[in-house]
Amino acid sequence: MKIGSMVGDVFRSLFQRSATRQYPFDRKDAPDRLRGKLHWDPEKCTGCLLCVKDCPAQAIEIIMVDKANKRFAMRYHLDRCAFCSQCVVSCRAGALEMSKEEWELAAAHKGKFMIYSGDEADVKRLVELAQAHATGTEDK
Repeated sequence: MKIGSMVGDVFRSLFQRSATRQYPFDRKDAPDRLRGKLHWDPEKCTGCLLCVKDCPAQAIEIIMVDKANKRFAMRYHLDRCAFCSQCVVSCRAGALEMSKEEWELAAAHKGKFMIYSGDEADVKRLVELAQAHATGTEDK
């Protein structure tokens, strides 16, 4: 490459508009078919576990809280999810959907990547059990 052609490129680029967007200050709308964070509707869930079986990344766990009343909670491992949407396709009850609004999912701490969904009291109990298990202070 000759220096003369390189100097020409430098001068041309000085007067051209930048192709880089100033993200996050200059944002575009998300595409219609974007696959973001998974959302679960516990009211629609039948507990068939097809989503768990079909998830290639093993990112979903459906936990039986009360078998008689068919109450479930979901533990979603966001860091494992491949965003393939196979769980949404497999769910016959329509209890799962991928959000196109929540796609900026980076976090500085690993704890934010494990998401619990369901009844508030059930979720609180599951989080306490998970913390006790992690610290080794669970009841035996």
